Amino acid sequence: MARLRFGAFLAPHHPIGENPVLQFRRDLKFVEHIDDLGFDEFWCGEHHSSGWEMIASPEMFLAVAGERTKRIKLGTGVISLPYHHPYNVAQRMVQLDHMTAGRAIFGSGPGALPSDAHTLGIDPMVQRDRQDEAIGIIRRLFKGERVTHKTDWYTLQDAALQLLPVQEDMEFVVASQISPSGMTLAGKYGIGIISLGSMSEQGLLSLPTQWGFAEAAAQKNGTTVDRKQWRVLLSWHIAETREKAREEARHGLMRWHNEYIVGTLQRPGAEPFSSPDDAVDKTAFVDGAASVIGTPDDLVAMIKSVYEKSGGFGCVVGFVHDWANPENTMRSWDLVARYVVPQVNGYVTKLRESQKFLIENRAVFERANQAVMAKIMANSAAAEALKVTASPRFAAASAAVPKFGDTKTRAK
Repeated sequence: MARLRFGAFLAPHHPIGENPVLQFRRDLKFVEHIDDLGFDEFWCGEHHSSGWEMIASPEMFLAVAGERTKRIKLGTGVISLPYHHPYNVAQRMVQLDHMTAGRAIFGSGPGALPSDAHTLGIDPMVQRDRQDEAIGIIRRLFKGERVTHKTDWYTLQDAALQLLPVQEDMEFVVASQISPSGMTLAGKYGIGIISLGSMSEQGLLSLPTQWGFAEAAAQKNGTTVDRKQWRVLLSWHIAETREKAREEARHGLMRWHNEYIVGTLQRPGAEPFSSPDDAVDKTAFVDGAASVIGTPDDLVAMIKSVYEKSGGFGCVVGFVHDWANPENTMRSWDLVARYVVPQVNGYVTKLRESQKFLIENRAVFERANQAVMAKIMANSAAAEALKVTASPRFAAASAAVPKFGDTKTRAK
């Protein structure tokens, strides 16, 4: 199993009721926290309705996050391209790349919430075509081309960027749900993918066939796709024991599912949970479910299982939620960094091998102890002398001997 990158995806999904100012501040502290823990990527999205998803401009949020972090890559997860003039998107991404010193990842999608498209008067039937067209234009602008292009959606007239990204080749990533459209788009342009549908059981089951759509589209368009640039979204809450994880997540998980997934989005087929225990029982990693509520070992097992079934990917992205309180949520991500990442990526394998070798070859190393004892016995006379000098009588006699500088000695 190849080494994986690890990231976090903040939609965000915050229950309505808390002060939004404080929520945003806590989200920024979360980015700082996972940067300190060594996570590779952080993503946040764009939404304009639903109440639960409050970030309208991921670029603005990531610019602030960039000032508070040192090394983590910052991805727009995602900009809904049909909502914007592509030239303005290109400009904002260039700005973000400069403000974060080359740490920006450009993630795009067609727009996830029908209510957002309705607000802007956009026909859902044109959203994916518009995303496709905008990606092509933005790629040309990033190459320094001067573009003239007119559609019923926008106009570009001798348009060129006066400032290019810091990165010579900023990574482009498209969102993919269960349908093949995202994968096909990635293959067309030879760019990365973030699979958001994998949080559902249906989405997980579709992963083995998803990559084939990207490869087929790449072959058709003369491009290549790389599994290392495939990100798979999973959800978890981790604690030291399964019982503790269940207790910490049960109430928040039930609220998130019942109030948001069922009550707000009214997702087809989604049924409300009858109790907090029912919520955990039907969500935890059991019989192919898409989430882990348990220990670091449980999450390691899930990641390895999904990796094997999918055929391989490059990055695990954890879904950021409020199932637990802020303190236990931070603790969960801390445990992932301390125990899951090194186990998955083999950072502690050689340490365990070293320990095992020492244990299994104890007899060989006993000779070292024997050598020490032999030297001690060979110098028994020296040992006896040491015992004499350490005795109380020797110490008293030594104290009676005049010493240089003693005033009584000088007087005599």
